[in-house]
Amino acid sequence: MVKNQTRKEETRRNMLDAASRGFRENGFAGVGVDGIAKAANATSGAFYAHFGSKDGAFRAALDLGLDEVIDGVPRFQRDYGDGWTDAFIEYYLGRAHRDDLACGCAMTSLSPEMMRADAQTRALYDRKMQTIATLIAKGLPQFDTQQQRAKAWSFLGILIGGLTMARALSDDSAIDDVSVAIKAAAAGLLKA
Repeated sequence: MVKNQTRKEETRRNMLDAASRGFRENGFAGVGVDGIAKAANATSGAFYAHFGSKDGAFRAALDLGLDEVIDGVPRFQRDYGDGWTDAFIEYYLGRAHRDDLACGCAMTSLSPEMMRADAQTRALYDRKMQTIATLIAKGLPQFDTQQQRAKAWSFLGILIGGLTMARALSDDSAIDDVSVAIKAAAAGLLKA
């Protein structure tokens, strides 16, 4: 019995990982149930048993991806102290993160999908993004409380938009130009 439960949990984790990578890299319309199941070495029947639908898998992948950011922001704040925003900017727009769609940030990869998502998925997105903005705001003590929240949202908008643009470009020189400009804009926003 325990072995079956462990196997079920492992299958779900594998499918969630495959769904997360697939949706981040290809978008909601770019990956199907069969493709996710195959990438996880599972059956489509197992997929439906775990997620119920493609929307359910997308919701679970979104939840996982935004939780990575929710876990990551405090880690940057703890590890880099007062310089956490500079380290976060460098990481976020760095080549490794920029070039890895499948494992990159869910905020950038999945935010455009929200316009077409169902109400339940959008509510999840709203809650998670509010949490992320709150975490960022808490790490901006150079501003008063009202400014912290506004700066946090602006910081997120600059980074998400900048990374989206850099990923959309194909010319390496233009990508570098955008990355440098967005890094400067994000850092400049947080000067007291």
